[in-house]
Amino acid sequence: MKIQLLLLGKTKDSFIEEGIKEYSGRLKHYTPIVLNTLKVKKKKGWTEEQERQEEGRVLLANTNPTDIKVVLDGTGKQISSPQLADLISRWEQEGRKQATFLIGGPTGHSKEVLQRADFTLSLSRMTFTHDMVRMFLLEQLYRAYSIKAGEKYHK
Repeated sequence: MKIQLLLLGKTKDSFIEEGIKEYSGRLKHYTPIVLNTLKVKKKKGWTEEQERQEEGRVLLANTNPTDIKVVLDGTGKQISSPQLADLISRWEQEGRKQATFLIGGPTGHSKEVLQRADFTLSLSRMTFTHDMVRMFLLEQLYRAYSIKAGEKYHK
Protein backbone atom coordinates (compact mmCIF):
# COMPACT_ATOMS: atom_id res chain seq x y z
CA MET A 1 0.00 0.00 0.00
CA LYS A 2 1.28 3.43 -0.93
CA ILE A 3 1.49 6.14 1.74
CA GLN A 4 0.93 9.80 0.89
CA LEU A 5 1.31 12.76 3.24
CA LEU A 6 -0.40 15.98 2.25
CA LEU A 7 1.53 18.92 3.72
CA LEU A 8 0.45 22.54 3.67
CA GLY A 9 3.48 24.66 2.86
CA LYS A 10 7.17 23.98 3.29
CA THR A 11 8.74 22.82 6.54
CA LYS A 12 10.27 25.88 8.20
CA ASP A 13 12.94 24.44 10.50
CA SER A 14 15.92 22.65 8.97
CA PHE A 15 16.25 20.19 11.87
CA ILE A 16 12.66 19.05 11.35
CA GLU A 17 13.25 18.79 7.59
CA GLU A 18 16.26 16.56 8.29
CA GLY A 19 14.11 14.28 10.47
CA ILE A 20 11.44 14.14 7.77
CA LYS A 21 14.05 13.11 5.18
CA GLU A 22 15.51 10.52 7.55
CA TYR A 23 12.22 8.78 8.37
CA SER A 24 10.75 9.02 4.87
CA GLY A 25 13.99 7.44 3.58
CA ARG A 26 13.72 4.62 6.10
CA LEU A 27 10.03 4.10 5.31
CA LYS A 28 10.76 3.71 1.58
CA HIS A 29 12.36 0.34 2.37
CA TYR A 30 8.90 -0.97 3.30
CA THR A 31 6.39 0.89 1.15
CA PRO A 32 6.16 3.61 -1.49
CA ILE A 33 5.79 7.05 0.09
CA VAL A 34 4.99 10.45 -1.35
CA LEU A 35 5.30 13.74 0.50
CA ASN A 36 3.07 16.18 -1.36
CA THR A 37 3.73 19.79 -0.34
CA LEU A 38 0.75 21.93 -1.30
CA LYS A 39 0.51 25.68 -1.69
CA VAL A 40 -2.45 27.53 -0.26
CA LYS A 41 -3.11 31.04 -1.51
CA LYS A 42 -4.44 32.99 1.44
CA LYS A 43 -5.88 36.45 1.23
CA LYS A 44 -5.04 39.22 3.64
CA GLY A 45 -7.79 39.76 6.17
CA TRP A 46 -9.19 36.22 6.03
CA THR A 47 -10.61 34.80 9.22
CA GLU A 48 -9.32 31.51 10.63
CA GLU A 49 -12.48 29.84 9.32
CA GLN A 50 -11.82 31.13 5.81
CA GLU A 51 -8.24 29.86 6.02
CA ARG A 52 -9.46 26.42 7.19
CA GLN A 53 -11.97 26.31 4.33
CA GLU A 54 -9.32 27.09 1.71
CA GLU A 55 -6.80 24.68 3.22
CA GLY A 56 -9.49 21.99 3.33
CA ARG A 57 -10.41 22.60 -0.30
CA VAL A 58 -6.75 22.22 -1.32
CA LEU A 59 -6.25 19.08 0.81
CA LEU A 60 -9.38 17.33 -0.45
CA ALA A 61 -8.61 18.27 -4.07
CA ASN A 62 -5.40 16.25 -3.73
CA THR A 63 -7.05 13.02 -2.59
CA ASN A 64 -8.58 10.26 -4.66
CA PRO A 65 -12.01 8.81 -3.86
CA THR A 66 -10.44 5.40 -3.21
CA ASP A 67 -7.80 6.73 -0.78
CA ILE A 68 -8.08 5.96 2.89
CA LYS A 69 -8.19 9.48 4.27
CA VAL A 70 -6.46 9.70 7.64
CA VAL A 71 -6.91 13.15 9.13
CA LEU A 72 -4.54 14.20 11.91
CA ASP A 73 -6.48 16.19 14.47
CA GLY A 74 -6.40 16.68 18.24
CA THR A 75 -9.95 15.33 18.46
CA GLY A 76 -8.94 12.07 16.80
CA LYS A 77 -8.36 8.64 18.26
CA GLN A 78 -5.10 7.98 20.06
CA ILE A 79 -3.67 4.57 19.28
CA SER A 80 -0.46 2.72 20.11
CA SER A 81 2.27 1.96 17.61
CA PRO A 82 1.25 -1.74 17.45
CA GLN A 83 -2.35 -0.65 16.85
CA LEU A 84 -1.20 1.54 13.95
CA ALA A 85 0.68 -1.45 12.54
CA ASP A 86 -2.50 -3.55 12.84
CA LEU A 87 -4.58 -0.83 11.18
CA ILE A 88 -2.18 -0.61 8.23
CA SER A 89 -2.17 -4.42 7.95
CA ARG A 90 -5.97 -4.45 7.89
CA TRP A 91 -6.06 -1.84 5.12
CA GLU A 92 -3.53 -3.87 3.13
CA GLN A 93 -5.59 -7.06 3.61
CA GLU A 94 -8.65 -5.18 2.35
CA GLY A 95 -6.68 -4.46 -0.82
CA ARG A 96 -6.53 -0.72 -0.29
CA LYS A 97 -4.02 0.90 -2.63
CA GLN A 98 -3.25 4.17 -0.83
CA ALA A 99 -3.54 5.77 2.58
CA THR A 100 -3.40 9.56 2.47
CA PHE A 101 -2.60 11.41 5.68
CA LEU A 102 -3.94 14.96 5.81
CA ILE A 103 -2.01 17.33 8.07
CA GLY A 104 -3.73 20.67 8.50
CA GLY A 105 -2.36 24.10 9.16
CA PRO A 106 -2.01 25.95 12.46
CA THR A 107 -5.76 26.61 12.75
CA GLY A 108 -6.82 22.99 12.26
CA HIS A 109 -9.09 21.33 9.72
CA SER A 110 -12.33 22.44 8.13
CA LYS A 111 -15.56 20.60 8.92
CA GLU A 112 -15.53 19.16 5.39
CA VAL A 113 -12.12 17.56 5.88
CA LEU A 114 -13.15 16.05 9.22
CA GLN A 115 -16.40 14.74 7.71
CA ARG A 116 -14.57 13.09 4.79
CA ALA A 117 -12.06 11.32 7.06
CA ASP A 118 -12.04 7.54 7.07
CA PHE A 119 -10.01 7.69 10.27
CA THR A 120 -9.18 10.65 12.50
CA LEU A 121 -5.89 10.22 14.31
CA SER A 122 -4.43 12.14 17.23
CA LEU A 123 -0.73 11.72 17.93
CA SER A 124 -1.08 13.15 21.44
CA ARG A 125 -3.27 15.24 23.69
CA MET A 126 -0.44 17.78 23.66
CA THR A 127 -0.18 20.45 20.99
CA PHE A 128 2.63 20.27 18.43
CA THR A 129 3.45 22.48 15.48
CA HIS A 130 2.11 21.13 12.21
CA ASP A 131 5.74 20.85 11.04
CA MET A 132 6.65 18.62 14.02
CA VAL A 133 3.61 16.46 13.35
CA ARG A 134 5.05 15.64 9.93
CA MET A 135 8.20 14.19 11.44
CA PHE A 136 6.38 12.45 14.32
CA LEU A 137 3.92 10.83 11.89
CA LEU A 138 6.70 9.58 9.63
CA GLU A 139 8.54 8.14 12.63
CA GLN A 140 5.38 6.35 13.74
CA LEU A 141 4.71 5.01 10.24
CA TYR A 142 8.29 3.73 10.10
CA ARG A 143 7.82 2.17 13.54
CA ALA A 144 4.53 0.54 12.44
CA TYR A 145 6.15 -0.99 9.37
CA SER A 146 9.11 -2.24 11.42
CA ILE A 147 6.62 -3.85 13.83
CA LYS A 148 4.82 -5.48 10.89
CA ALA A 149 8.19 -6.81 9.65
CA GLY A 150 8.99 -8.28 13.09
CA GLU A 151 12.02 -6.06 13.55
CA LYS A 152 13.34 -4.82 16.88
CA TYR A 153 13.10 -1.06 16.22
CA HIS A 154 9.78 -0.67 18.00
CA LYS A 155 11.14 -1.72 21.42
